[in-house]
Amino acid sequence: MSVVDANIILRYVLDDHPELSAKAAEILEQYAVTLPMEAACEVVYVLQKVYAVGREDIQQQLRQLLEENLVTMDRPAVFLKALECYSTTTFDFVDTLLWAYHAVEQQEIFTFDDKLLKYIRRTTGEM
Repeated sequence: MSVVDANIILRYVLDDHPELSAKAAEILEQYAVTLPMEAACEVVYVLQKVYAVGREDIQQQLRQLLEENLVTMDRPAVFLKALECYSTTTFDFVDTLLWAYHAVEQQEIFTFDDKLLKYIRRTTGEM
């Protein structure tokens, strides 16, 4: 199994560079690769902040990578749940990832972010 970085995913999703996008497609389509959560966070950040891609489009494009088995991830359910939350809220992706760790794996989240804590309590029925 091989690991890909954010640039491979970005070139593939954006299809904006004739040579590098084609090479990224070749890598994703011909090799079994893993997308680390850290690199996935970078992909989301760059798509939103640098390329102004909408949250719903980001969710759709990255979900499709997993659904088409172009990449694997260690915790795909957490990642997909975070993307779902990200597409419907104004939270940063890392915050939605923390929320998803709690929602999917029932991991306890310690944070000083009151907005995130309130969201976790409201969406998971905790008091």
